Amino acid sequence: MIAAIAEVGRRLPATAAIIASLPLVSVLGMIFLWFERPDAENMAVHAQATFWYVLPSLPMFLAIPLMLRQGDNFWVALAAGCILTVVLYFAMIQLGRRLGLKL
Repeated sequence: MIAAIAEVGRRLPATAAIIASLPLVSVLGMIFLWFERPDAENMAVHAQATFWYVLPSLPMFLAIPLMLRQGDNFWVALAAGCILTVVLYFAMIQLGRRLGLKL
């Protein structure tokens, strides 16, 4: 999958972004989880938690291009985006507890 994204990305960056954004890992994870434990409530909790954890990862995809366009080094921008995501994950965990979300 990574090789396909890289190959397509050389010619069609936006198309590669669509492929990369597909929730293939989540879908495969849900399929395997369902085979291991076919429990609708467990799957519902898993899918809902996945939704809430996707949200803190999204700002990374805005921070990286912003930093690159400002002339920052790719590796610095990538590291900053990853650190931002980790910080936002912890914030989501705290917010989730306050809102009573099953995370």
